[in-house]
Amino acid sequence: MLKALARRMLRRYRARYDYDTSYLELMLDEAPSAFFKFALVMGAAQHRRVAPPQAYFAAKLVGAMAEDCGPCTQLVVDMAREAGMPDHQIEAVLTADAIAMTADTVLGYRFARAVVTRSPDDGDIREAVRARWGESGVIELTLALQFGRIFPMIKAGLGHGAACRRVSVAGHPVDVVNTTVPHAA
Repeated sequence: MLKALARRMLRRYRARYDYDTSYLELMLDEAPSAFFKFALVMGAAQHRRVAPPQAYFAAKLVGAMAEDCGPCTQLVVDMAREAGMPDHQIEAVLTADAIAMTADTVLGYRFARAVVTRSPDDGDIREAVRARWGESGVIELTLALQFGRIFPMIKAGLGHGAACRRVSVAGHPVDVVNTTVPHAA
């Protein structure tokens, strides 16, 4: 019964966001205990209390773009729009146009990018996030960034990450600029 309920929820999610959930359905079918443990992560992936939507989704978009070639990034775009993030701010993150970003958006973007690229100035940016939204804000942006990355990686690991997709905002195609290539160690 629990599997049937989970399957219905995945189908609704697929229909709502036009997102391929077959990798999650595979997990549900082949390793249900793993799926239900991972379902806790899916709930945690939506945690946001203090960081504004622009900062939170900027971080989540950077995470998705670091690991994805379109479908998961599009999912985060759609969620950001649903949460009220303005389209022009989403486009600014996707195109790495920091000048067009609001203060909240650019701080979330720079924080996430600094963490992904292991930037030497990540401490300064973390302190700026902490000054604006406290330790809870640092936690929320860190989780947003990492949860933005985990879904594309699981999808790829299960062999379902081969399909690329053009990202669009409100039906308008956007040329995504990925600036998250890590520094060489």
